Amino acid sequence: MTLNLCVLTPNRIVWDSEVKEILLSTNSGQIGVLSNHAPIATAVDIGILRIRLNDQYQWVTMALMGGFARIGNNQVTVLVMDAEKSSDIDPQEAQQTLQIAEANLKKAEGKRQTIEANLALRRARTRVEAINRIL
Repeated sequence: MTLNLCVLTPNRIVWDSEVKEILLSTNSGQIGVLSNHAPIATAVDIGILRIRLNDQYQWVTMALMGGFARIGNNQVTVLVMDAEKSSDIDPQEAQQTLQIAEANLKKAEGKRQTIEANLALRRARTRVEAINRIL
């Protein structure tokens, strides 16, 4: 059996097809979802979505930038601020963004700048992790 996975951002549909399994980063930890999963609604953290396409353990990795997910009736709907497939991420650009985010955190002043810099750093790390993730 399979699941229908739909990953949506405010601007586009990033993924909409049948999958065998997903591993999703939530605010309370990672969850695995197979067909006939119990119904659940959960907050999605900034993190990695792993998608198993078939029985041969072919995986696709995606960077998610936080949002919500609803699981039920073999349908998984993920609504996030932004999402990128690892194959669409430029490794050099992602690494440069990570270095800039690290530098911005070091020079952040005040609570607001520190919070914003930490958030930017988490996003940058997630993008780099997505392209480096090997299952």
